[in-house]
Amino acid sequence: MIRVFLLDDHEVVRRGLRDLLEAAGDIEVVGESGSAAEATRRIPALRPDVAVLDGRLPDGSGIDVCRDVRSVDPAIKGLILTSYEDDEALFAAIMAGAAGYVLKQIRGTDLVDGIRRVAAGQSLLDPAITQRVLERIRNPQHEPDQLKSLTEQERKILGYVADGLTNRQIAAQMFLAEKTVKNYVSSLLAKLGLERRTQAAVFAVKLTGPPR
Repeated sequence: MIRVFLLDDHEVVRRGLRDLLEAAGDIEVVGESGSAAEATRRIPALRPDVAVLDGRLPDGSGIDVCRDVRSVDPAIKGLILTSYEDDEALFAAIMAGAAGYVLKQIRGTDLVDGIRRVAAGQSLLDPAITQRVLERIRNPQHEPDQLKSLTEQERKILGYVADGLTNRQIAAQMFLAEKTVKNYVSSLLAKLGLERRTQAAVFAVKLTGPPR
């Protein structure tokens, strides 16, 4: 029998998965949980062959649970079951040691087959995607070319723009005249090929995260 643990914050989803898996005949659900914290605590004690983990939970994520559980017992396979097709989450899942990443739209029979494959030591990760992740690890992303054109002062101001500060507030933070800040903002917008400060804010958050 393949021993499986279910983690999903919706009870009705857990019930449906339990019924589906136990009807297969060779799968036993040995435990379930609706919270990341509880699952992180219970899974190593129950030692399932496969932990089916919801991607997003109110108190964390299945990816975090996968990482924590596998740091305690690498023999436990993690299968991320999520509603979200997200490259960043997929990257994080691979880095956490997940054996699979599948969307909840998957057919029931395919999920059962996937759990069997993961339990047997196979991967449900697309080899091409795994290769992209390995390349990303070997060649970490360099600083975007657009940022290289900015002066140190302009970078600081871009950070404040990303935080939602007005020119007056930025001037107060940096002990500059408001007109000077306005000129800096105009300059950095021109260098980035943008027209409005809202675009600059989105650009900064997307590429660098909100500076502090």
